[in-house]
Amino acid sequence: MIIEFRCERDYARRWMHRQTLSIDGRDVPVQIAWTAATEPRPAGLDALFGLEHVVLHKGKPSGADRLKIIPESAHIGTADVIVDFTGAARDPNCSAQLYLRPLFNGVAGENAVLAAVLAGDLPVIEIVNEVDGTVLDRGHPSSEIAAGLSGGLDTVMARTLTMVAAILSGRPRIVPQLARPARTGNGKQPAAYAVRGLAVSIAKEIYRLCCYAPHWHVGWRFNDGAGVWQTGDLSGPNWNVLGDPGNHFYADPFPITWRGRTFLFFEDLDHRVGKGIISAVEFGDAGPVGDVVPVLEEPWHLSYPFLIEDDGELWMIPESSLNGDVALYKCVRFPDKWERHATLLSGLELADATITRHNGLNYLFGAWRDGTGGYSDSLAIYYAEHLLGPWLPHASNPVLIDRASTRPAGNFVTINGKLWRPVQDCANGYGAALGLAEVVELSPTTFKQVVRHSLKPGPAWSGRKLHTLNRCGRLEVIDGSRVQPKTSVFASRLPSVVLSPRTSPRTAC
Repeated sequence: MIIEFRCERDYARRWMHRQTLSIDGRDVPVQIAWTAATEPRPAGLDALFGLEHVVLHKGKPSGADRLKIIPESAHIGTADVIVDFTGAARDPNCSAQLYLRPLFNGVAGENAVLAAVLAGDLPVIEIVNEVDGTVLDRGHPSSEIAAGLSGGLDTVMARTLTMVAAILSGRPRIVPQLARPARTGNGKQPAAYAVRGLAVSIAKEIYRLCCYAPHWHVGWRFNDGAGVWQTGDLSGPNWNVLGDPGNHFYADPFPITWRGRTFLFFEDLDHRVGKGIISAVEFGDAGPVGDVVPVLEEPWHLSYPFLIEDDGELWMIPESSLNGDVALYKCVRFPDKWERHATLLSGLELADATITRHNGLNYLFGAWRDGTGGYSDSLAIYYAEHLLGPWLPHASNPVLIDRASTRPAGNFVTINGKLWRPVQDCANGYGAALGLAEVVELSPTTFKQVVRHSLKPGPAWSGRKLHTLNRCGRLEVIDGSRVQPKTSVFASRLPSVVLSPRTSPRTAC
């Protein structure tokens, strides 16, 4: 196979400069056909990108950087596949077997990406077969690493290449229905965008100097009645905040009752070193009992301590995407001694691995990343007969690219025979909200989910953000973030705080 990218010479960018495209681990040759520009870019764009390169990206290279010298692409031969990134009309005499056109909110070309970002959002990406107009794939990228206009462009093009590679792999695609962002008509010119972007950047830097950011905290309550899954909201008994020492944050709470004792496991990140471990605290009839104790630490960052019982043993799969694997740990002494037992998957970035048993098979869900783009927009699924595997990839991996409904946010639940999963809704930033999604279809070759409810911080949970939901018996847990000034970190653990719709203490802002 020979792939040809069609790109505009006058606006050549670093992401275009490649000789191969990785498809299922194979490096497929790419040649570039440089074409004339079909329309000019917004005035001041290069100056803005240059400023962002210094201020926002700290001089690090970005895929949106202009190529100072455009290398002539070697002509390998007649292209089998053309991927046209321009806004020009398709050559009707083209002999390629497949002619792909990326669209951004329904419009071709880089200007469409820039217009969407200037209007305040990343666009929905569609990859269209130009011959018959069929949409072959559709996705909505997440923006957690998209700093500035150049970062937005880089993120969108990175995920566009992900989708192109998935199509060319030959794997069947599951094309979701995704609403395009509403156009407000308030699109900014680059100069105005730069002013706002720099102001936001300065504010963030000041915030980081004065506060630990982000500072997640765990909410818990005892609930004898209907919980979040039944009501579709956060109403009910007041939420309590699990006290933390201030220079640590707690996130990703997973409760479990094992051999008569209930413990809450969670990510415990020390702001001073920037690395997470897994800690736990026991819960009695009135709440937390005793001190928080560390239970698992590795040289790399750990978070999201997913727990699963299997064959009479207790297991944990903490997120270890920075180590490039999905590892299984066995509990050898509850709750504080765990030993690495097996590597379920290796050589991939997979965040927040979560397993459910469905129709006789184990299914492992995770937020997948191919080394570029956002961390929360691509869902990969693997399946196995047994927990120890072997784990096989779903036929359509990545099965979904959607920032609002991809990343796992806690345990699956079954209600009235229906399978549900909590999902992170990152439409307004990483961890900003929760979705409750019903899994309508799930097999090694199919997947479909429908988000039925959306949960956001508000009167019932007076904080910033919301991105994990779990329950064990009466104990219901969530998490969120708060402003944590560095100058007011106490040496001793903060007491638990009870939140009600009428109170909003500083520790929960």
